[in-house]
Amino acid sequence: MLKNLSRAAGWSFNTCTTFSRFIATDSSKNNNKMVKFLTQTEAINVDKDLFDKYKFSVDQLMELAGQSCAIAVAKTYPMVNRTKARVLVCCGPGNNGGDGLVCARHLKLFGYHPEVYYPKKTTNKLYENLLHQCRENDILVIDDVKGIKDTQEYSVIVDGLFGFSFKPPVRFEFVPIVDLLKTTATPIFSIDIPSGWDVESGPPEEGIKPDTLISLTAPKICAKFFKGKFHYLGVLHRIIIGLEKERILPAEKRHELAE
Repeated sequence: MLKNLSRAAGWSFNTCTTFSRFIATDSSKNNNKMVKFLTQTEAINVDKDLFDKYKFSVDQLMELAGQSCAIAVAKTYPMVNRTKARVLVCCGPGNNGGDGLVCARHLKLFGYHPEVYYPKKTTNKLYENLLHQCRENDILVIDDVKGIKDTQEYSVIVDGLFGFSFKPPVRFEFVPIVDLLKTTATPIFSIDIPSGWDVESGPPEEGIKPDTLISLTAPKICAKFFKGKFHYLGVLHRIIIGLEKERILPAEKRHELAE
């Protein structure tokens, strides 16, 4: 089904298999690979290199990231029937939120029924366009957490609130949604950094506990504290540049790369 959907979306299935080849599977597999965990400064410098040295634009990288997130969601939480096709995508005002908006659009093309929670919008034209594209694809946009009636109605919640630039504490306007994510029984799929976690020291005492984490470029140090089922690694950087040449730290079993 994903193959047919990818053709309908306007890109070849080879795109999907390329992404899939470089993402981690569940922790039951072990091929003793090694991966480098990035500090906050290293993660910022990687982005700087992508923009300055390799001349990628923000919208290029955001499209790649959001599409890869949607593919990983479809791989990890496949649709069983229409009642299991609802996905809540929580978006913040930064790059992670942009990734979430792209992810929602691709999930819609895959046949899911995404809804976007987007409480703090930006006047940046790129984000305005991404939001417009969601609305043009009939994706419901929720402004207030009160509009989320029951998280159990969703098969998965995509967490795209905060990225690696986040510094605690959580700002007041995001406290209600973070509190909701802390208590929900619905699986959480976090983009790059579980929201509310410190990029290096990891989760607070009562932080969210994602079921799945997707590390764009390479995992940040906080990923060592990840205890969920699935961790997707290096979705962007292994394809674009090959950061695996710099892998120096041993990876725990759940942080393995699939060949």
